[in-house]
This record gives sequence, structure tokens and C-alpha cells, in this order.
Amino acid sequence: MRLGKAARLTRRGEFLAVQERGRKLHSGAYLALALPNELGRPRIGVTVPKRIGTAVVRNRVKRWAREAFRAEAGLLPSFDLVLVARAAAPAGGLAAAAKAIAAARAGWGRP
Repeated sequence: MRLGKAARLTRRGEFLAVQERGRKLHSGAYLALALPNELGRPRIGVTVPKRIGTAVVRNRVKRWAREAFRAEAGLLPSFDLVLVARAAAPAGGLAAAAKAIAAARAGWGRP
């Protein structure tokens, strides 16, 4: 099942806004950046640098992050979330992506 456009960050400006003004949450294989939005629903953007691996590996990491987001979307507050994959992301699999989403959800309540 595809993640609809309403649930994704699609423009460079949206990514930059989260990266500049968002709260950083370190979670093992991912760096999560979160910024509140006024849309009433969470949105996600995933960044995987080329040093992570080939296009196949990078796309797999992005699919895992989107799947973890889909599973938690109903529990997340209204924020824009950018996940930046680190070198450990391919080895961590779906579990590492789910851990990053859960950390973002738990970390959002902290000042």
C-alpha cells in the first residue's frame, strides 16, 4: 500500500524547514527531526545519503521508514517528521525504523 501525498513531505522547502527549526532526536540508525504542523495529521520525509549504499539499499531503507510510519501514524501527534538514515540503517531493518518513529513519538512530549 502506498503512502499518500498528504502524509509525505514532498517539497525541498518543507524538508529544509524541518531541518532548520525542528527538534533533533537521535535514535540509533536514524536521526529524527520533528516540527509541529497545523495540518492535524503527521507527515514524513525520509533522507538516505548515497554513502549508505546502492540505490537498491537506499530504496529499501526508505520503504522500511515509510512502513514504520504507517504502523504508528494513528498514534503520532500533528508534526512533520524527517528521518535521516545513518550507516547502521540497512543492517537495522524495519525494527530500527520503528524504533526511530517510536523515539520521535515519545520525545515529542518532552520540552
